[in-house]
Amino acid sequence: MEELLKGLAVDYMAKGEFRKTGLSWQAILPAGSLVRAAERLLAAGYFLEDIGAVDCAEGFVVNYNFAHWDTPGRARLRVIAPHDAPSVPSIAGVYHGAEWHEREVRDFHGVLFEGNPNFIPLLIDPDMADCFPLRKDPKSRSKMRDVLEAGQVVFCAPAFSLMTPDAPAEGAADKA
Repeated sequence: MEELLKGLAVDYMAKGEFRKTGLSWQAILPAGSLVRAAERLLAAGYFLEDIGAVDCAEGFVVNYNFAHWDTPGRARLRVIAPHDAPSVPSIAGVYHGAEWHEREVRDFHGVLFEGNPNFIPLLIDPDMADCFPLRKDPKSRSKMRDVLEAGQVVFCAPAFSLMTPDAPAEGAADKA
């Protein structure tokens, strides 16, 4: 994974616990690295399994699951789309099957995929196009680190703290 993503901006990279999660590795990328990372995975023989999203306190975590015919284990790329403007680049130009998955994520979460060539509602009635049934109430959103499996961290950008534990509140040690 490190070699495939070399030279791209990466916020977080971790080895997965294959027996527990089915993942060999995962990476959280800024949206600007997504298409290039998908191109590299395709060139390395990976196919796209699916795309989904999780509504967390920090934004929509868009998950891209890839697998390889010859190498066991899955790879997952993640991109965080902010709640106020949930948008990420489309990878439908790289993986044509992504078009359907991106439309489904848009239907249920409202995440837009810039550049998707057929971005009409897939499963939701067009008259209800702005009703996103899997969006959570802001008060019920959990933090990413509480919902997502962290894995064995290989790299974490210095400014990226979304998958690390909260620092204890000031004075908390004195109260213990």
